[in-house]
Amino acid sequence: MRRREFIAWLGGGVIGAPHASVAQPTTVRVIGYLSSASPATYPPAYLAAFHKGLDELGYTEDKNLKFEYRWAEDHYDRLPELAADLVRTRVDVIAATGGLVSALAAKGATSTIPIVFTMGDDPVAAGVVASFSRPGGNITGVSFFVVQLGAKLFQLAAQLVPNGSPIAVLANPKRPSYDPVRKTLEGAASAAGRRLEIVDCAAEEEFDTAFRTLGQTQAGALVVTSDPLYLDRRDRIVTLVAAHAIPAVYAWRQYVSAGGLMSYGPNLAAVYHQAGIDAGKILGGQRPADLPIEQPTKFDLAINLKTAKALSLSIPQLLMAQADEVIE
Repeated sequence: MRRREFIAWLGGGVIGAPHASVAQPTTVRVIGYLSSASPATYPPAYLAAFHKGLDELGYTEDKNLKFEYRWAEDHYDRLPELAADLVRTRVDVIAATGGLVSALAAKGATSTIPIVFTMGDDPVAAGVVASFSRPGGNITGVSFFVVQLGAKLFQLAAQLVPNGSPIAVLANPKRPSYDPVRKTLEGAASAAGRRLEIVDCAAEEEFDTAFRTLGQTQAGALVVTSDPLYLDRRDRIVTLVAAHAIPAVYAWRQYVSAGGLMSYGPNLAAVYHQAGIDAGKILGGQRPADLPIEQPTKFDLAINLKTAKALSLSIPQLLMAQADEVIE
């Protein structure tokens, strides 16, 4: 049920800004779709939104557009070779999705083929682009700054258990954003006077061990950080969280649909839609160097009251008033 729009402004471009429609091109172009995730568990809404952005610029798969998909299946060390394979295939554009690791792999593979990325990191700080307004080189994209959202996720978790108990965090130490996310969360915990327990988990085989460790922390709530590995396996993570009967806050709405308690984060469908628009602009002749890095302006708070009831948890009225969507 929609409650209201909860809008946050981070600056930069506005995703979903109006753009002019164009005539349907006749030459078949090729997009290399590079992802750190697995096709079996990849949210179909993201790919559909990417296609929609391209469609709006006149590029439609099986008409004048072909896709070459390369999936790392959460093995990030495979990305450089997958990117190199797309370069050998001579695609027209590389869509580097699934975070900084994909963008770095694509950038390392080519300095000439245009690249459009989606990532939750700061692309300037990571050395991917020169600036937000003028990326430079052959790369542009959408950044949704999940690192900074770590503090917001911590604050939400702290509101769920205001008794001063520790807050645990599930994080992937193999992600390039691991250290910045950890520091952001440590700063939020210090400001709130709460103890933080970081639980590392870098592979699906480590899930059971990680949640046994979580049970030893005596944490009152859990923050599940943004990571394609976790999102791809959200059903299992939600099941493990339920087995430990701990309130958990997630970065993405899909967890709440799967039975998770609460999520706060940007609308990822809008992120991928904008990436598709950028790819269409490039296919139409614009240079990546001239396309500003876009940033989200809308962030969604979703709450699952069924899960709250199962936890015998009362959601603060302030959070209920802010929620964009409530599952009852």
